[in-house]
Amino acid sequence: MPVERAMPRRTKEDAEETRHQLLEAAQRVFAEKGVSRTSLQDIAQAAGVTRGAIYWHFKNKAELFNAMMDSAILPMEQTMQQIGHDAAQDPLVELERAMLQTMASIESDARTRAIFEVATLKVEYVDELLAVKQRHVLCCEDGIRQMQRSLEEAAARRAITLPVPVAMAAPGLHALMVGLIHTWVLNPSAFKLVEVSQAAIGTYLAGLGLRL
Repeated sequence: MPVERAMPRRTKEDAEETRHQLLEAAQRVFAEKGVSRTSLQDIAQAAGVTRGAIYWHFKNKAELFNAMMDSAILPMEQTMQQIGHDAAQDPLVELERAMLQTMASIESDARTRAIFEVATLKVEYVDELLAVKQRHVLCCEDGIRQMQRSLEEAAARRAITLPVPVAMAAPGLHALMVGLIHTWVLNPSAFKLVEVSQAAIGTYLAGLGLRL
């Protein structure tokens, strides 16, 4: 009986390990060949498994790519989603902290940096990867909505009217963040991502009248 109980657990652990191997292999091969030029067979070979093992976990390359992205992005999304849960906290401080934590993760963690490099430089939103574009669009929309809520609450707390509608300010702030990431990934040695982001975001928020 003890052996029979252990076997399913081992099987589950093996499946999780195989999934992890596939995600790590996908990141390496995507970075080397580009997403559109990478086949599932390429990834299976790099992971040391059969192509059938990929289909056990992922129905296609787009689903595999999105799972790879989620492994890096979900912790950041969860950080953003925590904003506004504590009424005692300044929503502007929370927003700025969450944005800089995202930048710090990209700058300091090699795997996160590699995944963002693939996402920004090695993917084409064509054919089977249109589902990847849809996931990216949803992430952007969620991020902008959270920024808009935070900016609205920050303005209300300070009893000020922003110089531009918050529906314009939020996409602008999001674009600033995305642009910083993209530019840094192109050449990480050009500047310190967190340091420059802190200055740029602070300047943007000051321009909105939210910071002195």
